[in-house]
Amino acid sequence: MRIADVERDTGIGKDTLRVWERRYHFPRPHRDTLGDRLYPSDQVERLRVIRRLLDKGMRPGKVLSLDLSQLHLLLDSHTTNTVDTGRHAICLSLVKLLRMHRSRELKDSLKHILDRDGLQKFITDTVVPMNSIVGDYWIRGELTIPEEHLYTEQLQNVIRHAIHSQETDVSAPRILFTTFPDEEHCLGILMVEAMCVSEGAHCTSLGTRIPLTDIAKYALDGRYDVVAVSFSAAYPSRNAIRDLKQFRELLAAPIAIWAGGAALNQKRISLPNLSVLTNIKGVPDLVMDWRNRYRGAKSA
Repeated sequence: MRIADVERDTGIGKDTLRVWERRYHFPRPHRDTLGDRLYPSDQVERLRVIRRLLDKGMRPGKVLSLDLSQLHLLLDSHTTNTVDTGRHAICLSLVKLLRMHRSRELKDSLKHILDRDGLQKFITDTVVPMNSIVGDYWIRGELTIPEEHLYTEQLQNVIRHAIHSQETDVSAPRILFTTFPDEEHCLGILMVEAMCVSEGAHCTSLGTRIPLTDIAKYALDGRYDVVAVSFSAAYPSRNAIRDLKQFRELLAAPIAIWAGGAALNQKRISLPNLSVLTNIKGVPDLVMDWRNRYRGAKSA
């Protein structure tokens, strides 16, 4: 792959790849006749796993020297250590249903957990670790493309149904949920919407891949208080930061931006009226903080 293709595939920016090459001597791309970098498939595979580990909080200096088998062992140990044992067992049972193509049982199991735990706990305690485990299986080649798509579709259907079934008194803030044109993954922003709906916020989803100018105009015309966007691991971090800066210039100043996702992990972004969500468990606090500020402004 050329460096631009590696960036799109792994979400690791071109500048970062060049820095790693100089500082850690990995990756080590070949060169074509024009001197452009060409990355062998085995190095790209390592980079995919490295990106997963960085998203879990590991540092580049700790992982870039490891071979693929060592990276997989580290990924397995990190997942086991960061997920509650009982919850981990539940997630593994769901993955087993997925790999056995028992889609009806998978859907029923997800709905059962949702009914038992409620929407917010379902998102934080089941969906978040499940996404991590499915992602790890995908990186190791233990899930096929159809299986990964089946998981995403089943989960999205369950969450959407739960969102539409919520019986709450809707109040401010009015939040618009969407993704930027280069982000096709909608599960992350759907999870945030589920958390906000549970807090009684007024929520509207535009789906994915909406032009920035259209989002800004719709938010203004609809008198929304917040635009919430997400960036998956496949979205290069530098592009996410660049696009957020552009969107902040387009969006009316009083409208807040809430942004999150793997592409923004450990990134510092300073923009007016922007909140970067580092953990989905922080969504209720975001809603509460907005309401406290709004009430304070009204009383003043």
